[in-house]
Amino acid sequence: MLDAAGQSLRAELLRTFELPVDSAMDDRRFNTTALAVFRYQYERNTAYSAYCDRRGASPDRVTHWNDIPPVPAAAFKVARLTVSDAEPDAVFLTSGTTAGAEQRGEHRVPDISIYHASLLPNFRARLLPDDATLPMLSLVPHAGEMPESSLAHMITHVMQRLGGTGSAHFASAERGIDSVALEHALNAHVASGEPVCLLGTSFSYVHWLDDLRARGVSFRLPPGSRLMDTGGYKGRSREVPPAQMLDAYGQLLGIPAHACINEYGMTELCSQMYDAGLTDAAHGRAVHLRIKRPPPWLRVRIVDPVSLQALPTGEHGLVQLFDLANLGSVIAIQTEDIGVHEHGGYRVIGRAPGAVPRGCSIAMDDLQRAVRGRTG
Repeated sequence: MLDAAGQSLRAELLRTFELPVDSAMDDRRFNTTALAVFRYQYERNTAYSAYCDRRGASPDRVTHWNDIPPVPAAAFKVARLTVSDAEPDAVFLTSGTTAGAEQRGEHRVPDISIYHASLLPNFRARLLPDDATLPMLSLVPHAGEMPESSLAHMITHVMQRLGGTGSAHFASAERGIDSVALEHALNAHVASGEPVCLLGTSFSYVHWLDDLRARGVSFRLPPGSRLMDTGGYKGRSREVPPAQMLDAYGQLLGIPAHACINEYGMTELCSQMYDAGLTDAAHGRAVHLRIKRPPPWLRVRIVDPVSLQALPTGEHGLVQLFDLANLGSVIAIQTEDIGVHEHGGYRVIGRAPGAVPRGCSIAMDDLQRAVRGRTG
């Protein structure tokens, strides 16, 4: 639940989410809103304000959004980063590499309607730029089975609001993917000529496509079919390069590369970035595979792993995200992902190799010291 000041900011955000996803939000407007969100969070989010104080970044000193201190994504594992002590609408947990061996981060979302208002226009623009209403077949369990999963919540909500007749989940938390039912549904669509939209994690596709290949099974899904994959391979036994995945989607499902859209999202973030292949193709623009474009209310910075200073276009660095939709927690997130700014968007390369980058490590140490100092 948000207080009166939060409700006022919420109203401004809902107007912002009505902007065309491909439009460029004026930096002055973004800056004004971002600074207002930062002040709101500083005054109500105890752990975050302590961290900002340690970094000398109070609202009276910060005059531009790119000076708002990002917290490391790992901070959600050690501090309650929320603007409200009231019961939230949702609590999403980050995944651990091994069950029980790693503390899971907690993202408390006081007002889930803000999450939904950011989600739907962005998904529609990147997966449904042709205004198609397609049956959505999910390789991710229903949110009712995994209430702590932001991905399950996201996909379930998208299917309920944007999916066509025949949309269904073909996976469960206990049994995994129901290959028999999924393949039966795909064969029915091949026979009818009705295109479909597949939704799943990258690793769920890897297992399923391996099984199809081993059995000599493939599909030529109807023109207009598309898919979304998401997530990496952290803690997994096998990693598949993006180009190899795109080849497999084409060979085994008949979906062209530009219609295979990778989503970049985080439990700690209320907005997402998607590949722009379908959008560019729909508007007759050149398609650059695996280039993501954020919605107007999400800003991205590529920074040096040590200094955390912004890098020029074309240089690889860590991804920083500034998300207006994160009103209920922290607007600025420092990831451990490597990315590069190119072709008017961003390419996410993958996780930073080896140890936590020095800049992230220092930021995390600052946060832990600040929290101890505030509560000690």
